[in-house]
Amino acid sequence: MPKYRFTILMERDEDGVYVASCPALQGCHSQGDTYEQAVENIRDAIKLHIESRLSLGEPIPFEVAVDEVEVSA
Repeated sequence: MPKYRFTILMERDEDGVYVASCPALQGCHSQGDTYEQAVENIRDAIKLHIESRLSLGEPIPFEVAVDEVEVSA
């Protein structure tokens, strides 16, 4: 079974819930009451997303680069 590596984005909403997303996989989001739970949930969501794409014969996107920018506002 092939392995994939994706960057995830983790945010915390106003209720303290951790919200995770995978920018490379459009629409792939999850959440959890703890950081660890959110990571496990997004891992499951990514797996299901990949399985769905494969079953439809769609390519699996891959990240080209991950970077940070600094801005003053």
